[in-house]
Amino acid sequence: MVADRRAPWRNTRGATRLGCLFTLLLFVTGLYYGVNIGGVYLRYYRLMDEMRTQARVAPSIDDDTIRRRLLRKIEQLDLPPEARAVTVQRTQRPREIQIATTYRDTLVLPFYKYVVTLTPEARQPL
Repeated sequence: MVADRRAPWRNTRGATRLGCLFTLLLFVTGLYYGVNIGGVYLRYYRLMDEMRTQARVAPSIDDDTIRRRLLRKIEQLDLPPEARAVTVQRTQRPREIQIATTYRDTLVLPFYKYVVTLTPEARQPL
């Protein structure tokens, strides 16, 4: 007697398996949510990068120039209007500059809406 060595899935004749569809559904759902959530945090990190850059060059420029550059970046990133309240403080002891703002961004997802409060801040010794 000869055993049939063909794979057991060969007699499904092209029918899909439920496990494959479920895995694909999970992957697509995770990708969709990840792109929406990732966009909010990508804008946050881009603003943080600009704040750190401005803090590094702060000894050679004044506060109004820093504020103008950050406001331009906030407009480019299409952040909420409350993000425009940028504070620039220079302290004497310790000699440093602190740049900060606070804003809330809304994540609109299917069946879920979440408001995230973000507070980017940069400090740099002068």
